Amino acid sequence: MNFYEIAIPAFFRGALITLEMSAISLLIGLAAGIPLAFLRVYGPKPLKMFSMAYSEFLRGTPVLVQLFIVYYGFPQFGLVFSPWVAGCVTMGLNSAAYQIEYFRGAILSVGSGQMMAARAIGMSQPKAILVIILPQVIRIVLPTWANEAISMIKNTSVCYLIAVPELMTQAKIMISRFYNTLESYSIVALYYLVIIGVMTVVFA
Repeated sequence: MNFYEIAIPAFFRGALITLEMSAISLLIGLAAGIPLAFLRVYGPKPLKMFSMAYSEFLRGTPVLVQLFIVYYGFPQFGLVFSPWVAGCVTMGLNSAAYQIEYFRGAILSVGSGQMMAARAIGMSQPKAILVIILPQVIRIVLPTWANEAISMIKNTSVCYLIAVPELMTQAKIMISRFYNTLESYSIVALYYLVIIGVMTVVFA
């Protein structure tokens, strides 16, 4: 079999894994980022400080370092992850740090009088957040969040360093077998361009 007969299905599988990892990581980021963003704005001081420290630490350190800590460091404490799980956990927690800031900015853009009015008519703070604040926040944050989704597609490429079989890993495998460096990386670049182009159109 020639290069293209093997490479085309291999890169397609790699693209599916890239998309799968990106989707799961974004969901992890949402699940952690939204509550931490609201705690940053409405929570008690200790939780505000925790949210701020979490965001600053993960945004201030390279995602590759975080990946190696999760994959190579956590086993020292008995937490052993497969490469795929380690990649999703790292990307998700890193995404949460950025999503905290996106959602915090959106929350602050909603007039503070709305929360005061909701409390004045007898709503609890959690109910006011869920019913009044959150729907507005989601609409405001969507353009910025779309950039996070697009960035996530590209950021998953670092996971080839722990042998997750995504696009970059498939390129490495093809290069080691066929020595077609230019062709392999060009195909990877094309896949990324198509995926991100489709996502851009959808979010627009």
